[in-house]
Amino acid sequence: MLSTKTIGDKITEARKKSSISQAGLAELLFISPQAVGKWERGESMPDIITLNRLAEILQVDLNYFSEGFQSASSPGEKSAESIQSPAGKQKQEKKLNWNMSKGSWADADFSGLKNLNEKFSSSHMKNCKFIGSDLSGLQLSDNHVMSCDFSQSDLSNSRLKSSHMTQNQFRECLWNGTEFSGSYISGCDFTGTDFSEAVFKSGGIEKSTLDQAHWKHTTFQGMYLADLVFEGMIEDCCFELCAFKRVTFQNAVLTNTFFKNKSLKQVKFINCQADRMTYEFLKNGKADLSGVELVNM
Repeated sequence: MLSTKTIGDKITEARKKSSISQAGLAELLFISPQAVGKWERGESMPDIITLNRLAEILQVDLNYFSEGFQSASSPGEKSAESIQSPAGKQKQEKKLNWNMSKGSWADADFSGLKNLNEKFSSSHMKNCKFIGSDLSGLQLSDNHVMSCDFSQSDLSNSRLKSSHMTQNQFRECLWNGTEFSGSYISGCDFTGTDFSEAVFKSGGIEKSTLDQAHWKHTTFQGMYLADLVFEGMIEDCCFELCAFKRVTFQNAVLTNTFFKNKSLKQVKFINCQADRMTYEFLKNGKADLSGVELVNM
């Protein structure tokens, strides 16, 4: 890799050839114009992930930033060789296949990134930002995720196994179709999150905010649920062999929802409505039905 000053000169050259201002480049990278200025003056250097993104934006090969790189074309243009030669074309279009699994990440900002999928498998994360990112299909196994912000991100159809998630922000996220297996969630904010068709099994959720969350075809199986408040529409859901502790259903409408538990005495219902089937499940579990109105739906 070249020196910090030389890399800065290369960024400046490629940016100007592409007719992009420092402010414009900063906006595309979700960073400040001051950071771009420091790169170009040789005061600091982007990491490999940012270099990969720079190469895409400035239409240069990633090797452009490497020692001894020579190109027959200017930055922002395709060379005649790459057009005429299949081998050259293959090299021109090759992208870095980066993977951040089995690592530890702190205070990093990945906001707005797309197609992260399996990139963070078995990684530990703390104080990281993924705001507005596409993490659909994410695979997490044995992860510790603490104090991170995933607000407004797409995490649908993901798989979380034996992971611990503490004090994270998941406001207005998509978790639909996601499977949580053997994972423990504590102190997280799920305000406005969509949990449709999500499956939670053999794990726990406690002391987390569920305001305005969406519950439809959601399954809880063998879960420990503590210090939680469910509200709104709860439709075609299942609570099977769960352990409840200080769980409240408040201002909720429960329809076609299945409870299979020996006791629901630790569950409190406030100003709720339930259809006939759900009501009978609650009664069979010896729930206090004083806060539940039986309605025809």
